[in-house]
Amino acid sequence: MRSRMHGWRWRKNPLRRRSDVVEAWTALAVAVLLLVAVPLAGAVAGLWAHDEARTVAVQQRAERHRVRAEVVGRVPENLPSADGVRQRTYRVTVRWTPPGGTARTAEARVPEGTHKGDLVNVWFDAHGRSVPPPPTGTAVWQHTLTMGACAAGGTAALVLLGHTVIRRVAMRHRLDEWDREWTRTEPEWTRRRPA
Repeated sequence: MRSRMHGWRWRKNPLRRRSDVVEAWTALAVAVLLLVAVPLAGAVAGLWAHDEARTVAVQQRAERHRVRAEVVGRVPENLPSADGVRQRTYRVTVRWTPPGGTARTAEARVPEGTHKGDLVNVWFDAHGRSVPPPPTGTAVWQHTLTMGACAAGGTAALVLLGHTVIRRVAMRHRLDEWDREWTRTEPEWTRRRPA
């Protein structure tokens, strides 16, 4: 026959200590924080990151302009090998003619595998410096999800760390309470006199 042990920390009983009650309330608070505060922190951080990333993207789209240019400079023959997902780029001289203007040349970053005479899209800022393209909608959402996930994970880690610390302190207090109780009752059980 099994006895019911669920909720023993919430009910009055002679074995329950004050540290048991603290630990029970802490477990309840941790559950609420994990179910409410963690998703809320992730959502708030994600919304903030999304607004910031969209603002930066709009600002960069206004400051930068794309040009279709011809590669006229010498293209490197051998590039050092590097493993990774990102496409490598290198600097080379390109030439383009703006509408109603004269031909211009500048150094710009072009993707690996580009050859002399190829037409490429390059981005320049207001000062004529070669810059990366502004973030796309996909990059904005990737930033949003990354920041939201990091905030939620950090909040969850903080809550669980706090729970671990409180449980250790509660366990230390519980053992101290048991030692005091045993000191008081041990003479009755062992028939020894206290020292």
